[in-house]
Amino acid sequence: MSVIFDNKKIFEYQIPVVVIGAGACGLCAALAVKEMGTEVIVLERDSTPLGTTAMSTGLIPGANTKLQKAAGIEDSVQLFTNDIIKKSKHQTDSDIAHTLASESALTIEWLIEKYDIPLSLVDSFLYPGHSVMRMHGTPNRTGSELMGSLCNAAEKAEIDILTNSLVTDLYSDEKNKVIGVKITREDGTSEDIGCDALILACCGFAGNPEMLKEFIPEIKDAVFFGHPGNKGDAIKWGKLLGADLADISSFQGHGGLAVGRGVPILWPMIMEGAFQVNNLGQRFSDESLGYSEQAVKVVAQPEKYAWNIFDQRLHDLMKEFEDYNNAIEANAIIRVEDLNELSSVINIDKEILEQTVRSVEKMVSGSLEDPFGRDFTGKEPLRAPYYTVKVTGALFHTQGGLVVDSSARVLNKERQKLPNLFAGGGSARGISGPSDWGYMAGNGLLTATTFGRLAGRSASEFLKKTINSDNI
Repeated sequence: MSVIFDNKKIFEYQIPVVVIGAGACGLCAALAVKEMGTEVIVLERDSTPLGTTAMSTGLIPGANTKLQKAAGIEDSVQLFTNDIIKKSKHQTDSDIAHTLASESALTIEWLIEKYDIPLSLVDSFLYPGHSVMRMHGTPNRTGSELMGSLCNAAEKAEIDILTNSLVTDLYSDEKNKVIGVKITREDGTSEDIGCDALILACCGFAGNPEMLKEFIPEIKDAVFFGHPGNKGDAIKWGKLLGADLADISSFQGHGGLAVGRGVPILWPMIMEGAFQVNNLGQRFSDESLGYSEQAVKVVAQPEKYAWNIFDQRLHDLMKEFEDYNNAIEANAIIRVEDLNELSSVINIDKEILEQTVRSVEKMVSGSLEDPFGRDFTGKEPLRAPYYTVKVTGALFHTQGGLVVDSSARVLNKERQKLPNLFAGGGSARGISGPSDWGYMAGNGLLTATTFGRLAGRSASEFLKKTINSDNI
């Protein structure tokens, strides 16, 4: 992956806006470009548009949306901004956080009202880091379902998506203005396409072992559960064009990937009272801080795994999610009648396990303080029959990347705009700060969908201004 500097390059095909990547970011960008009357093409390396989005729960946070108001939930842009900044320990760009928070409801309602994306409010539990319920998802709460809806919207908008088209190189002039791209087809043939503006909507670098070793060594041994296209192409191109990078050590982990099944066990069960023990039968952290930072903690346990302990109430709650139903079908979820059977099934000393469970019961009642600082009060105590699932820590995707402004325009180290380059999603710096602990549920799809929409709109506006100035 390189940048070819060639001022004299002539292209047989010229498209005003080229988008690299057909995940949620790329499709939102393309929809925004097209609705403003600018022609666009989306280039996708895979045979079907999926990306990192398809492997997620497809949940997008939005502050002060119409769906929240209908449910009687009071939210605000400032509250959402404060939540983002607090979760990142004040180590993120507050202006970008405010921009994304203020644009979030517009994105949700734009998707619902203009493109018939079937989003509804998730109102059965509160995700870690969020002060109020503000997650919005498709009926089955899956990223693949969201991607299907976005692909349908792109088809109706008559947007060209060129699949099996791997972008290998960018073409640029001597002023770092992108003038085109080189793609390689499935049969090995190459093709060059010229453009007036480029939107990088491809993935981060979670699937690049060399970059992980260099930038995020603490998570390099975790299971990678993400799209194989996460090779860091956008970051490599951006650096060659003079772009600045930030929070390059930031990532989204997950402390609940079902061992041997490849299915994430989502965090609502934890937030509503479940907990994790290692293979010694001991809790080892405050699980409620977030599923991202829990990944490293699980990987640090003996043999790099843990057991989620929960009950019938939480088992029934989790059936709202297709991922959990997939885990049931994969026989990852184990039901036992009592603690004796539980200790036998997971091969943990009965006395130690029972002591752990009884301690949590005391924490629920408020008679015992959790040494890790978790507040169990207000939750219901677990009751037999019990359920368990063996999990490990996983790396989902990186959160650092190219520095962009509030219009998704890529900036150089002097914070000046690059001539015609835009970015969002896994390509751009997110709002999770410099590490894993800053990731708050929905950060990934917030930056994907909202920065995608902003990038598309900004790229189209940029080209119209350029044309007008040329005509003066």
